[in-house]
Amino acid sequence: MGTMDGSIPTPNDGRHHIQSTLMRESLLDKDVMASTDTPVVRMLPDAHVVKIGGCSMMDPGRDVLMPMVEAIGEALKTHRLILGTGGGVRSRHVYSIGLDLGLPTGVLAQLAMADALGNAHILGTLLAPFGAVAIPPEMFGHLLPLFVRAVPGVIFNGDPPYALWEHPPEIGRIPPHRSDAGAFLLSECFGTATLTLVKDVDGLYSADPKTNPDAEFIPEIGAAELAERNLETLPFDRVLLELLGLARLTKRFQIINGHKPELLAPALRGEHVGTIIHQDS
Repeated sequence: MGTMDGSIPTPNDGRHHIQSTLMRESLLDKDVMASTDTPVVRMLPDAHVVKIGGCSMMDPGRDVLMPMVEAIGEALKTHRLILGTGGGVRSRHVYSIGLDLGLPTGVLAQLAMADALGNAHILGTLLAPFGAVAIPPEMFGHLLPLFVRAVPGVIFNGDPPYALWEHPPEIGRIPPHRSDAGAFLLSECFGTATLTLVKDVDGLYSADPKTNPDAEFIPEIGAAELAERNLETLPFDRVLLELLGLARLTKRFQIINGHKPELLAPALRGEHVGTIIHQDS
C-alpha cells in the first residue's frame, strides 16, 4: 500500500529489498532514458575488428584473397584481430530468390547469415596456419574475450543475429543490418581499438568509381554530413551512418582497399590510408 506522497514504504520485516534508481521509473520517459547515458566499459580495448568483404575479397578468389590472408597473418603477430565476413554473391542470390518468393525481411536476414558463416569457415581454414579460428555463432559473443586471449585471431560471420527480428528497411525488403553493420555493432559493444572495412575501392567516393571515372574521392567526412549528401551509393551498409551517430565507443571507422594488402598494417596502427568516417562532434 502506498503512502501519502505516493512512495512505497520498505517493510520492516527483516527481508532484503533491492533499491534501484529505475525501480519506480517508466522506461518510456525521455528524461529517465537520458539519465542512463553513463560511461561505458571497454571490454576489448586492445583488439581490432576487421571486416573482410564477401563480394570484394572472398568472391574474386585466390589472386585477391591470398595476399590479404598473408597480410592478416603478418598482422596477427602483433595485433589481436576479430575478423568478420560477408556472404558476398551467394547472399545476393538468396536475396533474389527470396524476393521473388515474397519472403519477409526477417527470413532474408536469417538466410544471409548462413552465407556469411560459410565464408567465415573458408577464411578460418586459410588462416589456420597463423592460429586464427572461426567460432560458431552460438558461442561467439559471450566467449569472445576468452578466445581473443587464447588465439591471435578469431573469425565470425559478420551478419548480426537479428534473423526474424531484423528491422524493416526504409526502402524495399533487403535487410538493412548486414555484415558491415554487424562488424560495427561488435566493435561498439566490446569497445575495440579500431574498426576497418576491407573493400575493393580506395575508400568513399561521390559516385561509384567503377562506373564514373570522374567520381571525387572523399578522404574523411562526418556521418551527419555524409547522410545529408545522400549519395546514390555507398561502399558500406547505409545504416552505419545512423549507428555511428548513436555510438558511445566506436566513433570512427576506416575503409581501405583490400586489393592493396599492404594498407592493412598501417590501418591497424591508426594511420589514415583510406577513407575515415567519423562521428560528428
